[in-house]
Amino acid sequence: MLMPKKTKYRKSHKGKRGGKSTSLSRVDFGSYGLKSLEACWISSRQIEAARRVITKYTKKGGKIWIRIFPHKPVTAKGGEMPMGKGKGAVDHYVFPVKPGMIMYEVEGLTEEVAKKALELAAYKLPVKCRFVKKD
Repeated sequence: MLMPKKTKYRKSHKGKRGGKSTSLSRVDFGSYGLKSLEACWISSRQIEAARRVITKYTKKGGKIWIRIFPHKPVTAKGGEMPMGKGKGAVDHYVFPVKPGMIMYEVEGLTEEVAKKALELAAYKLPVKCRFVKKD
């Protein structure tokens, strides 16, 4: 799974959700992209599942860019743990997605194949998505 090699701090605050995306809002590398319409945390497992679907459907043709990387640690405590006793250990990593972010880009495919591949990838993600073309 995707995770950072090194972080400045082991654990982080949850932070605020919402607001519109200012960065990652244009298709920069490929011809087609998958754009989020909601705010959500996307885990490294979900990012990998969507990448696998795109790769499998395109039969390893074209080029794929993953524009998001899970850098935010999420902690969890064991079951039946009493209140208090500090914050739990890092369980997994997520990427906080905002509305308007381009998450995946593809190049070197026909529009029909790219649209179908990105729609299949959108089923693996917990956020509503839209297929977009480069302007």
